[in-house]
Amino acid sequence: MLGHYISPLLGDAPDGLWFPEEASTFAGEVDSTFNLILYISLAFFVVIVAVMVWFPIRYRQPKGGKATSRALHNTMLEVSWSVFPCFLLVIMFVRGSWGYLDMREPPAGATEINVTAFRWGWNFDYGKGISSNELHVVKGQPTKLIMRSTDVIHSLFIPSFRVKRDVVPGRYNLLWFEATVASGSVSDAELAAAKLDAKENNAGYFNPERYGVDGGNGFTEHGYRYFDLFCTEYCGKDHSNMHSYVVVHETQEELDAWLVKINVKPADMTPEEYGQKLYNSKGCKSCHSVDGKAVVGPTFLNVYGSTHGLEGGGEVTVDENYVRESILNPMAKIVANYKGVMPSYKGQLTDEQLDCIIAFLKSLRQQ
Repeated sequence: MLGHYISPLLGDAPDGLWFPEEASTFAGEVDSTFNLILYISLAFFVVIVAVMVWFPIRYRQPKGGKATSRALHNTMLEVSWSVFPCFLLVIMFVRGSWGYLDMREPPAGATEINVTAFRWGWNFDYGKGISSNELHVVKGQPTKLIMRSTDVIHSLFIPSFRVKRDVVPGRYNLLWFEATVASGSVSDAELAAAKLDAKENNAGYFNPERYGVDGGNGFTEHGYRYFDLFCTEYCGKDHSNMHSYVVVHETQEELDAWLVKINVKPADMTPEEYGQKLYNSKGCKSCHSVDGKAVVGPTFLNVYGSTHGLEGGGEVTVDENYVRESILNPMAKIVANYKGVMPSYKGQLTDEQLDCIIAFLKSLRQQ
């Protein structure tokens, strides 16, 4: 990339000075540009403040004295303090432009992942009907995200990669990066202990944020360390919960193995448990509660077998066919007094996964 040829001239920021770990090819360039601007600004700040403090002391006159005008003109000084900062502004602009242009054009052959943002979650589509709320990529492999929003403006931000791009409804936006640091993973024993703890404490599902080590560095339900992914555009009341995880695999084979793993129900899970896992991982919990509280959409508590009035008239009984239709074609029958804002999950869930979600809804019926 063009900016990398000039990086040694300006120096790269040491890891951890201002930002998280540098974990992409963009990170060093962004950090060194930030430091260039910071130190130039700091130098001017110190000089200007020092002069502001010195002048009132040096030229202070006693009270009652006669005011005099002794303004002097120095052409060289005035030209210098006007022209010299302009050269610095040009350097900062050019430096920033190199990084910006690098980020705009993904290289040919980059791996493409379709990203859907919605209130309040993310869906990453890996093709072949496999999707997840986690972003998984391969170290050293350029990755292009093709992003869209189903509702309002969101913004995808990965701090360790130094990349951010708005996700706008009604259009596609692109973001690309090349990860340089693999996430790593925890031992099988540590992962098993964490899952057992979640089960014994009725956590309901494995929550990576509960199992922080080394100052809060958690791991995903499959034992991978991760980099944080945030939405940085305020998108409603649960904007602060629109958080996901980026896992960087060492090889494509490792990523492929994970894709196979997430697309089938684990042997040690009941359909209801797997359905609850999908409820959490697919973003259902952002809009549908399980405790009776109505949020963006109807609560799932006692929803199965109940009857709902529909927008435009009529009513429907919540059975297997209605649940399936509502997931794959949510605009077909909208419950009265709710807005039709749910995204379609067509092509993102297998028949087995749909069956497990239905089983989970049935388990929420109170006798």
